[in-house]
Amino acid sequence: MEGVLTPEIWIAVAEKTGIPELRLTTRDVPDYDVLMRGRLALLAKHGLCLSHIQSVISTLKPLDGALEFLCELRAFTQVIILSDTFEQFAQPLLRQLEWPTLFCHRLVVENDRIVGYQIRIREQKQRAVAALKSLNYRVIAVGDSYNDTTMLKEADVGFLFRAPENVRCELPQFKSVEDYPDLLDLIRKEHQN
Repeated sequence: MEGVLTPEIWIAVAEKTGIPELRLTTRDVPDYDVLMRGRLALLAKHGLCLSHIQSVISTLKPLDGALEFLCELRAFTQVIILSDTFEQFAQPLLRQLEWPTLFCHRLVVENDRIVGYQIRIREQKQRAVAALKSLNYRVIAVGDSYNDTTMLKEADVGFLFRAPENVRCELPQFKSVEDYPDLLDLIRKEHQN
C-alpha cells in the first residue's frame, strides 16, 4: 500500500514530528522486526501516542492517480492489498481509495500508547500469495521495497513500482515502472495471458 498507492506513513510522521529516524522504511531496513522495534523505541522516547500518528495520517491523501488506477484495475480483476501497515493506521486512506480489501497487521495499544504489534503471520505477503495460488488463482504482484521480495517471487508475475535504485538493482528479475498507466498496461497484458 505505502509507496505504491499512498504516501509512506512513517515518513509523514517523521516530517511532522521532526524525528528523522522515523523516516526509515522497509526500503532502508530489510528486517521488519528490527525496523518496528526501532520505531516503537522512538515513539516511547519522544512520548508519541497512537492519536498523534492518526492525526498525521488524517492529513494524508493517496498518491496522485492511485484511486483512478485502482478503479481501472478493479474493472477487470480482483485486487487485494497486502501491506505491513496496521489496521489502526489504514482506515482514513482506505476510505479515500474506496475501501479496497486490505490484509495487514495490528498494533497493540494501551491507553493510546503503542506498546507492540501483532504480525498477522510471518511472511504474510508471501503466504497470502501462496494461498491464493493454491486456490488456483493466477497472482500478479506489485511492490516497491525489500519487504515485498518474497511476495514478488511467489507470485506468477511480479513488478516493481517506483522502487528506489537499491531495490531495483538487487531485484533485476522484476520489471520496474514509474507511473500508473505503464503499470496498468503491464498488468492488463499479464491478465490476458
